[in-house]
Amino acid sequence: MDQVIVYFEGLGLPRMTLNKVAFTLFGSIEVRWYGILITLGIVLAFIYAWWRGKREKIVLDDILDVGILTVICGVVGARLYYVLTSLEQFPDFWSVFAIWNGGLGIYGGIIGGCIGILIAAKVKKLNWRKLFDMIAPGVMIAQALGRWGNFFNGEAYGYPIGETTQYFFFTREFELNSGEGTFFNLFRMGLYPNEYSATSMVFVHPTFLYESVWNIVGFLLINLFYKHKKFDGQIALMYFTWYGFGRMFIEGLRTDSLYIFQGLVSEDGLRISQLVGLICFVVGLILLIVFGVRNRGNKPGFVITTRELPVRRMTATGEIVVEQPESAQASSVSDGDASEALGKDGRTDSANRPADRPAEGGEGDRFAADCEPDSDETPTAEPDRDDVSGSSASATPISPEKEIPSNGNKN
Repeated sequence: MDQVIVYFEGLGLPRMTLNKVAFTLFGSIEVRWYGILITLGIVLAFIYAWWRGKREKIVLDDILDVGILTVICGVVGARLYYVLTSLEQFPDFWSVFAIWNGGLGIYGGIIGGCIGILIAAKVKKLNWRKLFDMIAPGVMIAQALGRWGNFFNGEAYGYPIGETTQYFFFTREFELNSGEGTFFNLFRMGLYPNEYSATSMVFVHPTFLYESVWNIVGFLLINLFYKHKKFDGQIALMYFTWYGFGRMFIEGLRTDSLYIFQGLVSEDGLRISQLVGLICFVVGLILLIVFGVRNRGNKPGFVITTRELPVRRMTATGEIVVEQPESAQASSVSDGDASEALGKDGRTDSANRPADRPAEGGEGDRFAADCEPDSDETPTAEPDRDDVSGSSASATPISPEKEIPSNGNKN
């Protein structure tokens, strides 16, 4: 059945008949709302990461490469997670690929996406913690929007709502008041068809709505905090902590949970998403506290972008050649570390040493310092030989093709 009837009676909204199929191409290819909303969420998450990348000094080309790999790994991970935890729903091999019918495990998507980010960061030589910070809030947008795909499919809902409603917290069952005047009664959703009745509408928890709102609130709060972060990775940890905490409680209302350890801890076992949510919350909170204490001296939002400085070397003919660095990365440092390690133009102390001040370690070091760029900008032309050959005649000879260190640090 491609149609779903929903009714938010408590909110005073009229009955709505929803079609799972948005439109059809060439008379046979169905384009479903679920796929459209998932795709739109991915696009919005990318736009957000691109916007954040400007502040984090990561170029668009790198964001595109990271984004493509992250999306591929995320979708594959989400589908594998769902398939491996519900094999009984897939009678044949090809049904595994019918992703348009639903069946994506969000935690699998997060795990797969994280793997994609780590691989891309390794290949592109980027700061992976910074990438996680850029991407995590955008994932919350995608999750919030993607849950409305469940709405159009008439899935991801909770237990029936009457005077009371069921709630499970791991192995314990509770009865919650859901009568007139309660939050649950106000937001109850009438649904047909449903797993409880083949002929009538049943009012259930719109758990897709609970999670969507939870993600939107989390996105707004984390976004407000972003400029106050004190270390790379803090925003990502806040995301894992926030989402894990909310999912841990919302999952106890759902009827379509995936289970593990059946017969070990209880007859039904443990809800996987509830357990993973607890782990994300506890581990995330601990790491936030530990790294927060370690970086408590950092100025909020203080990020210095450092990069490898060009390397100058002398060729066999005596010409000075400038070799550009292959990569650059940004790292956060505290006020104290910045004042000691970096000069006002972002280079090391030795790179900012006045030209007329003798360098420690001999004339050879002074020659290397003289060859250092005078600013943070990349030189556009080779300097005259006379400009770099003014050191003492007794300076240590430099052999052909020998590299002259730039004294630039890569943090």
